[in-house]
Amino acid sequence: MDANQQSNPLVRKLESILVLSDGEKDVLRKVSGTVKTVGPRQDLVREGDRPSECCLILEGFAYRYKLTEEGKRQIFSFHIPGDIPDLQSLHLDVMDHSLSSLSACKVMYISHETVCDLVRRCPRIGDAFWRETLIDGAVFREWILNLGRREAYGRMAHLLCELYVRLKAVGLTNGDVYEFPLTQAEFGDALGLSTVHVNRTLQDLRGDGLITLRSNSVTVLDWDRLREAGEFDPTYLHLRKDAA
Repeated sequence: MDANQQSNPLVRKLESILVLSDGEKDVLRKVSGTVKTVGPRQDLVREGDRPSECCLILEGFAYRYKLTEEGKRQIFSFHIPGDIPDLQSLHLDVMDHSLSSLSACKVMYISHETVCDLVRRCPRIGDAFWRETLIDGAVFREWILNLGRREAYGRMAHLLCELYVRLKAVGLTNGDVYEFPLTQAEFGDALGLSTVHVNRTLQDLRGDGLITLRSNSVTVLDWDRLREAGEFDPTYLHLRKDAA
């Protein structure tokens, strides 16, 4: 299947971190793959798999995670339309974590051969993928700091800021409102908090007039104070200035 409109999220995502020419955008729009629709909370790629294709998120949201032997889950990152969360599978043979849909998702599985050919034909697109992989590492570093050194209130505020800025950069916010269908359990697994602590922290953020949270959407009521609460500096996202 020709990517056509489905590739637009990829164009928007890469344009948020690198200037693309019209020709490069056209190439990205023509990327072919197998498009699948999956329900919420379904594995897209599993730990231990040896994938021969990469997974591009076209619609919906996804997350990376691992489980302990006791079945406790740690979420490492959230992914939005335009992300290719398993791009590393081009060079790492075995998946060392799992990738799951968070909401209902439309994804395109693009063969490694297609991606490698794309990079050979269009080196600047390869540069964009490399830059995206480096930014991925920067996000992991910021999440480690968030988990290890911030209190629950700051952790939550930081995550809400990150999601807002990333979605805004690709045109997926509506003013100060953005969609993100997280359960309290998923908040907890991303932030290292119990569901009770998550509930209390969200109540505190709402009570302080920083956000409202309803029907799978977040409204940012006071951006400056939310950013201050999370010590949020978007530098680690390495967005183009006109996309930030």
